Amino acid sequence: MIRTLLVASVAVVLVAVEPAAEEDSAFVEFRGLKPEIALQMAQSAMNDCHDNGYQVGVAVVDRFGTPQVFLRDRFAGAHVHETALRKAWTAASFRTDTLDLAEITAPGQPSAGIRQISKALPLGGGVPVEAAGSIIAAIGVSGAPTPEIDDSCARAGIAAVEDEISF
Repeated sequence: MIRTLLVASVAVVLVAVEPAAEEDSAFVEFRGLKPEIALQMAQSAMNDCHDNGYQVGVAVVDRFGTPQVFLRDRFAGAHVHETALRKAWTAASFRTDTLDLAEITAPGQPSAGIRQISKALPLGGGVPVEAAGSIIAAIGVSGAPTPEIDDSCARAGIAAVEDEISF
């Protein structure tokens, strides 16, 4: 009995000390996607759009907005490279999907100034990728006829790797 109480007391102390040790550290820890998973996500998003008759470009960036993957369907326009990357970067940077960001940055809105940031592109099709409550990447799709369709294809890409990124 005493031994059980002692073990339980030590466990409680260790749990209580754990967060403090992390706060004292000079380092942070985070998770990021393996290139294979980023590629799988991009391929799935592109295939979803392609299967619905749309030629798109798809970019996946890491949590900091650094590009990991870019894919372009054979007949997608030349503009999709820049727009897909900017949508993904915007979703990662502002930690929100670009369809919502388009609304809250519309002219006359308090956050309209975001549209003046040179790399930001608040146009639907950029979606942050979350796992265990943290943003681990973002995906951007460009080339479908509407921002809502770009957004839908991006979400299909995320859904395709959901089992791999759940932790």
